[in-house]
Amino acid sequence: MSGKRISAADTNSLYTAKDNCPFCNLDNARILKANSHALAIFDAFPVSSGHTLILPKRHIASFFDATQEEQSAMFELLSDMRDLLADPSPSSAARQGSLPTPPDGFNIGINDGEAAGQTVMHLHIHLIPRYAGDTQDPRGGVRWIMPEKAVYWR
Repeated sequence: MSGKRISAADTNSLYTAKDNCPFCNLDNARILKANSHALAIFDAFPVSSGHTLILPKRHIASFFDATQEEQSAMFELLSDMRDLLADPSPSSAARQGSLPTPPDGFNIGINDGEAAGQTVMHLHIHLIPRYAGDTQDPRGGVRWIMPEKAVYWR
């Protein structure tokens, strides 16, 4: 994805069509790992160091439109990238300029549809490394998309 910021009003016209899709028009240098149906890249606007996206090679918007083969290929890369990011060795590819230390945990998420916050209408899974102390209280994890419902333990 280029460094150009896109307004919410532009997302429908820009990121729905394959011709304008930033994931269909990737520079090959951005691809970290690939298999027959999917590929992994670092997020251009990372939430944390090592934030990775796993996406199908085919231009589809929803996880539910992916074939079993595409879903399996994406989950295989999700696991591979988690292993790479968690590798504590200094020579790890993830360590080279991306991650200072191995993550202490991960958030995994898919924004499927506009109502769920999807802005690039090409299916992608977020693999977000988490580090002890990166937020005051990590409990609730992905539940914080709706802050009023995040705290369920009181």
